[in-house]
Amino acid sequence: MSERAAPFHCPYCGDEDLRPHEQGHGAWECGACNRAFQLKFLGLLARGLQRADNGGDDRI
Repeated sequence: MSERAAPFHCPYCGDEDLRPHEQGHGAWECGACNRAFQLKFLGLLARGLQRADNGGDDRI
């Protein structure tokens, strides 16, 4: 992946007024709530995605 992923919403207030923060890679600032935060990808989980097998029936 050559481009960095960008968040769509602030994790604190939910607003979309986000811009990159000067702190560095993965750092963002929200113009609505005036908070700065950093996102970091930790890696893939070894166990993967586990789904409940309901026999193809989507009803609960």
